[in-house]
Amino acid sequence: MELIQGEFYCAACGEPNDLTVDPSGGAEQSYVEDCQVCCRPNVLTIRCNFEDGYCIAEAVLEGD
Repeated sequence: MELIQGEFYCAACGEPNDLTVDPSGGAEQSYVEDCQVCCRPNVLTIRCNFEDGYCIAEAVLEGD
């Protein structure tokens, strides 16, 4: 499967961030990604629908 490109919005500053999802991680993934603008760590929860080729990302601040 190909990597899926997208974005998430930082839970701290609200700025969009580029995101690349590796489908080999499964349909539900969770990991920490630092904001590319303010550098605050965001815990991302990714849910993918591989049949339709899209993923939804939710971000919360680490520790919240």
